[in-house]
Amino acid sequence: MKYNKALILSALLVFSLFFLTDCTGTKKGRDQKVNTVIQTARSYVGTPYKYGGTTRVGLDCSALLYHAYYSVRIQLPRVSEDQAKIGEKIKLKDLKPGDMVFFATGKKKNEITHAGIVTAVRSKSDIRFIHASTSLGVTESNLFSPYYIQRFKRARRVL
Repeated sequence: MKYNKALILSALLVFSLFFLTDCTGTKKGRDQKVNTVIQTARSYVGTPYKYGGTTRVGLDCSALLYHAYYSVRIQLPRVSEDQAKIGEKIKLKDLKPGDMVFFATGKKKNEITHAGIVTAVRSKSDIRFIHASTSLGVTESNLFSPYYIQRFKRARRVL
C-alpha cells in the first residue's frame, strides 16, 4: 500500500501538536485538575457523615477524597490510613490547594483516622480544607483551628 508522504507528515504534525499542547504536566493543567478536585468535593457539602458511606446519602472522609480525586482519574485507596501513604510528602508551610491533609482524631495519637483536601491558603494561619465531619457532614474548616492543628499528622500531594 502506498502512502502519501504529505498525508503522513500532516498526521504526525497533528499527533505531535496534540501531545505537545496537552497541559497535564503544566501549571495550568495542575490548576485545572485541582479546581476539578475541589469542585467535586464541594458538590458534597451538606452530605451527612456516615462511617463507611460512599454515596451522597452519607459518606466518610476517605470516600470524599476518593470521589474528588477520581474525578481527575486518580484512584486513591479507600481508607484514609492508606491514602496518607500516597504521593509526595508536603510540609505544613508548603501546602497548596489540592493537597491532602491527614489527622489522628482517635485514641491512638499516631493512627490516621481523618482526611481532607486543602481548598484555600489565605494566610499562614488560615488554610481551609474540606472534609466529612462526624458532626457537620461535608464542610470546610480552618486547619489552624485548635481541634485540627493539634491532631494534624501529615500532608501529601498527588497533583
